[in-house]
Amino acid sequence: MSLTIDYQTEELGNDERFPSEKRLQRWLETARATLAIEEALELTIRLVDNDEMQELNREYRGKDYPTNVLSFPCDWDLPEEPRLLGDVVIAAAVVNREAKEQKKTMEAHWAHIVIHGFLHLLGYDHIEDADAEKMENTERNILAQLGYADPYAETPAPVES
Repeated sequence: MSLTIDYQTEELGNDERFPSEKRLQRWLETARATLAIEEALELTIRLVDNDEMQELNREYRGKDYPTNVLSFPCDWDLPEEPRLLGDVVIAAAVVNREAKEQKKTMEAHWAHIVIHGFLHLLGYDHIEDADAEKMENTERNILAQLGYADPYAETPAPVES
């Protein structure tokens, strides 16, 4: 089955670094395979600037600052495939800054944030401790499949192949 991604980066111009559509597709296909999802899926990944992210975070979460990622699951129950999952909105500048601050590679941090947003569309959450543990373990597993270190480790250790 297929995974269709509407990848929107127009608002950023050349000011920020962000992954290619091919890389994004690989990350999400690996996540889908790791989770054993066989149905066709469709989602939007939209990269935005800090102003747009702050506005969305304020409107939908009541927090007046730009965050790294927000997910907006689709609540339509459409009978046909592909299943429309929803939208993942990512603030490129925030993700790039976090990678530097956390001393992670840009690629590994981007992969983590994309996977994190994708899991939210699938219903994962981290409000309760048990749910957070389940989500984080799922993220670790997917990222290990991709060859990335544990994003929650104090000092990320390299993943051995």
